[in-house]
Amino acid sequence: MYEFYPLLTVGAVIGVMSIVFLIACFSIKDRKEAIGFDRNMKDSEIIKRLLVYAKPHAKSFLLVFIIMLFSISYDVISPTLVGNVEEMIKDDFALNELMSYVLIYAGILIVSLVCTYLQAIILQKTGQKILSALREDLFSHIESLSHNQLHTMPVGKLVTRVTNDTNAISMLFTNILVNLFKNVLVIFGVVGAMLMLNYGLTLMVLCFAPFIVLFTVIFRKFSRKAYREVKDGTTDINTFLSENLSGMKIIQIFNREDRKMDEFDAKNGKLRSAKFRQMFVFGIFRPMVYMLYITSVLCLFYLGGRGYIKETVFLGQTVTGGIVVSFYMYINKFFNPIQSLAEQFNWLQSAFASAEKIFTVLDIVPEITDSPDAVELDSVEGNIEFRNVWFAYKDEDWVLKDVSFKVNAGETVAFCGSTGSGKTTILSLICRNYDIQRGQILIDGIDIKTIKIASLRKHFGQMLQDVFLFSGTIRSNIILREENIGDEEIERACKYVNADKIIDKLPNRLDEEVMERGANFSAGQRQLISFARTIIHKPEIMILDEATANIDTETEILIQDSLERLMNVGTLLIVAHRLSTIRNADNIIYLSHGEIVESGSHEQLLSLKGRYYELYKLQQDKALLTK
Repeated sequence: MYEFYPLLTVGAVIGVMSIVFLIACFSIKDRKEAIGFDRNMKDSEIIKRLLVYAKPHAKSFLLVFIIMLFSISYDVISPTLVGNVEEMIKDDFALNELMSYVLIYAGILIVSLVCTYLQAIILQKTGQKILSALREDLFSHIESLSHNQLHTMPVGKLVTRVTNDTNAISMLFTNILVNLFKNVLVIFGVVGAMLMLNYGLTLMVLCFAPFIVLFTVIFRKFSRKAYREVKDGTTDINTFLSENLSGMKIIQIFNREDRKMDEFDAKNGKLRSAKFRQMFVFGIFRPMVYMLYITSVLCLFYLGGRGYIKETVFLGQTVTGGIVVSFYMYINKFFNPIQSLAEQFNWLQSAFASAEKIFTVLDIVPEITDSPDAVELDSVEGNIEFRNVWFAYKDEDWVLKDVSFKVNAGETVAFCGSTGSGKTTILSLICRNYDIQRGQILIDGIDIKTIKIASLRKHFGQMLQDVFLFSGTIRSNIILREENIGDEEIERACKYVNADKIIDKLPNRLDEEVMERGANFSAGQRQLISFARTIIHKPEIMILDEATANIDTETEILIQDSLERLMNVGTLLIVAHRLSTIRNADNIIYLSHGEIVESGSHEQLLSLKGRYYELYKLQQDKALLTK
């Protein structure tokens, strides 16, 4: 049998060369990721960041590791037991001796099954805790982003990050990593057992290992790319669906169903092609590993069988029938984990691709943050001042140019002017939805940049033209989940702003169901509900942005009456195109191209016969024509 020395030597040389090539592949890949593909993260960076979430649960993972050591005992010991039984059957044996082997085998199997069950339970609980923490961090980070940043991100993409991508990472902690580790332990345990039985046959089996590692490295490269394409395709479809389902009414009105179907078909086809490429990569890898398994079994039967039949010594060790049987089972248990590694590695690439996208969102630095010395604003009188404010949404395309004005506590100040003059922008800047480039904005003499954002905004109540109602009930939309607000207080607020006029007509009153975005209510009804929502939280400063736009006459009368009452609550800032809404304001500021053209009361501006007067006359003429 010594003629097989050259064969094993060649196998060892090929293995060494494969390992060298393997190291070279890793080096090239890392260098490309570091230099040429800056948008992609290295696996080491992803693992390091994921471990931050796993660290608080280190004890659970340690317990799983200990249980795992017991669970793999079946894979490591059972082939040796079967081999011993085969040796025992050849000679005279007692039935009770055979039964003892059966009981030992059954005991090891039961221990393995129980340990596997306990391992799964602990991992599922731990994985869900990690997943929950990651989702909370991700959603909290999204909440911290500015309006400008959120406007640049499609809603569907963010939904995909919080749902699909976090689920993939859950699989990483509950299944993939542990099974990867378990399979590695099984491989080393099996190799150790084989070495103890016959190191010559073990060397023959290990000659195939470098080829498996080589195939895995090649598979790793192509599967990662394939999974990125699948993730990108899934995100594109989710983004498309989010936008077009929300805008389905417009699609149907303009008869664009066929066009949108073509766009969806193109995105769906792109995802389908990416899935096919992913399946192709996976379909190539597993058969190649199986081919190596069959080849190793054939080599075992040839070398081991020849040594057994001729009763010769193979590399200094006798080959028996029991050893051949044990090695046949060990080879199966050696390659089965490797074949499982292919599927697990497939999922691992998916998890890494998802983690990469999640961390990309988490790495977005919020544009608007609290300064280190930011202060809490316990109470607000309502004095507002703009000092030489310049603002642009992009570069130096100025929306506001050197704007200065003062609002005294308790006053009602209105802003009017043509579309794009900067009215709504002023209201957004006061709440610090955006940060100005030059100048200062002060609340009660304090620069808003020195106030904590949450502390600043809690003193504001905003009523916008496009009212957003959440799915739930009218009650939940008014109190916004603040359970300490009772029904009496809710009804009092609704009555104060005339919202009770519509709520009392509903079958379930405050418990009336609200569909997504309040689709089952009219624009006027949504607006009155938003008035009640604002007033119940007792803000010192209220903002009203185009609240009477697209409102029917009956509802407008209710809203006008509500506005007169709101003027007595605190400082009120109004943007309105209908001058009838703002004629009772203490001060009216007319804007044009980001600059204040004129300001004063309704009568003062009319007497100036300037821009405000022209706008007023134009609306009066339109009102006469419509009668």
